[in-house]
Amino acid sequence: MTFFGRTMARWARPLVALAGVLTASLALAQAPALVPRQVSASAWVVEGLSALGSPQNQNFISNAGFVVTPAGVVVIDALGSPALAQRLLAEIAKVTDKPVTHVIVTHYHADHIYGLQAFKAAGARILAHQAAREYLHSDTARLRLEASRTELAPWIDGATRLVEADEWISGERELVLGGLRLVIRPVGPSHTPEDLVVYLPQERLLFAGDLVFRNRIPFVGQADSRQWMRALDTLLSFDTAVIVPGHGPVSTEARKDMQLTRDYLAYLRKVMGTAAKNLDPFDEAYKAADWSAFEGLPLFRLANRMNAYNTYLLMERESP
Repeated sequence: MTFFGRTMARWARPLVALAGVLTASLALAQAPALVPRQVSASAWVVEGLSALGSPQNQNFISNAGFVVTPAGVVVIDALGSPALAQRLLAEIAKVTDKPVTHVIVTHYHADHIYGLQAFKAAGARILAHQAAREYLHSDTARLRLEASRTELAPWIDGATRLVEADEWISGERELVLGGLRLVIRPVGPSHTPEDLVVYLPQERLLFAGDLVFRNRIPFVGQADSRQWMRALDTLLSFDTAVIVPGHGPVSTEARKDMQLTRDYLAYLRKVMGTAAKNLDPFDEAYKAADWSAFEGLPLFRLANRMNAYNTYLLMERESP
C-alpha cells in the first residue's frame, strides 16, 4: 500500500466511526415520543406508531404496558429495540421506585421482543407461552434478526440477541403481585401459535396483544385466521372496561373496536377461500376483490397484498 493509501485508510476508520455516531445522534433526535398514558388505577401504556420499523422510529411500532403494584412492576411486551426498552425503564422509574419484576410476552414477534435483553439485565423474570420456543430456535427468527441488524441499525446491532423466557407456560396462569391479580391466558394459535392475553379483573383491563389491531390493517403473516376470529370471541367474554391492543389506540368499546379486525379477517377468508376453491390464480382473485372498506386504513398498501396471499395459501390448505 502506498503512503497515500495508508494515510487515507488511517483517516477512514475514525471517519466511519464518526459517521455512525452522527447517524445514531440524528436518529435519536428524530425518535418518536415515548410517553406513558395511565389507563387504569395501576396500569400505563405507551403507544407505538402506525408504521413499519425504521432507524428513525427505533422500531417503535407496537404498544407496551406496565402495571405498578406495591411489590413491583409487571411489563407487558418489551418493545422493538433495546434502546426503546431502556427508555421505557426510565419512564417507569418516573412513575414508581419499585423494580420491574416480571415481563409477560404476548407473542414473539420482533417489534414486541427485541427489548427483552434490557429488562433481563434489570433483573426481570420473563414469562411467555411455550409454543414460542420453536420459533425462537428457528432459522426464521435468526434470519429476521440478521436482517434487522442492517435494516434497523444502529438500534438493532451485533449485541442484540433473542432472549428466552424464564418460565414457559402452557395453560392459564395467575400472577399475584402486591395484592394485584393478573390472569395470563393462552388464546393461540391465532395471530401466532404462542398468543397470550393479560387480564386485570380488579380493574377490568385487558392487554390483548396482536389479536387486536385498532385503526390499522392487521399483520396476518402465517396466522390461523379462523382460530383468530374465535379468539376474538373469547376476548369479548372478558368483563372489560379498557382493552389495550397490540397496535393502535386504547379501546373503551370492545365489540366495536374488535369488529374491524374480525371483518378484515372474514373478508380475506371469503374472497381468498372462493378463489382457492375455484382454483383461480391469486393475482386475478386479488385484482377482482373489492378492498374499498379497508384501503383507506394505515399500512393497507404495504400489508394487504401479503395478507391476502398468505390467506390464499391458508385457504388452499383448509380446502378438502
